[in-house]
Amino acid sequence: MSGPRTGGGDSSPVTVFSTCTVDTVGPDVATCTLNLLRRLGFDARLVRGATCCGQPAWNSGFGTEARRVARRTVKALTRTEGPIIVPSGSCATMIVHHWAELFSGDRLARSAAAVADRTEELSQFLDRRGLADSLPERTGDTASTTVHDSCHGLRGLGIKGESRRLLAAIGTPVTECGTAERCCGFGGTFSVKMPAVSAAMADEKLDDMVASGVSRVVGGDLSCLMQLEGRARRRGLDLEFRHLAEVLDGADPDQAATEGDRR
Repeated sequence: MSGPRTGGGDSSPVTVFSTCTVDTVGPDVATCTLNLLRRLGFDARLVRGATCCGQPAWNSGFGTEARRVARRTVKALTRTEGPIIVPSGSCATMIVHHWAELFSGDRLARSAAAVADRTEELSQFLDRRGLADSLPERTGDTASTTVHDSCHGLRGLGIKGESRRLLAAIGTPVTECGTAERCCGFGGTFSVKMPAVSAAMADEKLDDMVASGVSRVVGGDLSCLMQLEGRARRRGLDLEFRHLAEVLDGADPDQAATEGDRR
């Protein structure tokens, strides 16, 4: 990767909500998100005190429990500055579209609405501001890449071309697979309640990816990537799975990114 270019962020403050899945399973995604935003000139900070957006409980029909969990995150994000960047279409959808119902009649309803108005998924944030041409340049990336469109990102936020434009800007062409828009089978608790169906859905996508000759799968939701990678490993498939933030940041897949101090 060549020297970084500044994207005109002029040190504007932005907040990164890493999500509980990233914190637990893939903290490098948060580090890469911070690295990327800072290279583009933004004063990017990781929110302190936030935990879960409440989506797992909400999707399972436990509204009271979801609200109890999400309250801590609302309070933490209310104390932050600037746009709230979420490296997850799933969690961003929960905040933007479902918090209004989740917190209806609650004392935190106005705070939740204000946070939702400031929240954007990572690829949305970069694409809307025309920052593709200001991304750090990449050289020597020869991996044949396809994109998995997560259900919440695609159907909840309308994200489709954003990731492809961003990848094209760093010189990474995308091979389209016919099942790009199909669900990976994770669905949070769905994969636990319906494991056989979940595995079959993942296999359908993986078969398509292998037939397309790609070697790397890029996505905007760590949960989807975790689902597909787990199934691919079980089947012995030679596929690499990377979050969009990791690819755009240029992180080495074999070692943790170290630039971001996750302040």
